[in-house]
Amino acid sequence: MRIKNGVHAIKKRNKILKKAKGYFGGKSTQFKAAKEQVMRSGNYAYIGRRLKKRDMRSLWIARINAACRQNEISYSVFMHGLKVANIDLNRKVLADMAVNDSASFSSLVETAKKAISK
Repeated sequence: MRIKNGVHAIKKRNKILKKAKGYFGGKSTQFKAAKEQVMRSGNYAYIGRRLKKRDMRSLWIARINAACRQNEISYSVFMHGLKVANIDLNRKVLADMAVNDSASFSSLVETAKKAISK
């Protein structure tokens, strides 16, 4: 008596079709089209996770720069001042401070200015 692979093949197809639910046209119902689209979608998602990191960093830099300009200093000079003053805060924290806590951000700007002027 031989063992056939029917149950596992159906499970494999259903797994792909479940991932393809909501896709347009035959991509949600036909196995071959669904498999191709699921693979493509997974690739786009992988790329998107990396692009999101770049996008967030550029957003943080834009927010820090805007807050710096309000305090009469440029972004690059501010970052250099923080480095000279040995203040090690990442851009995510600095951007959050710039948006939510402008008083403490202004004190950081003053510290950076003093460190550069020495």
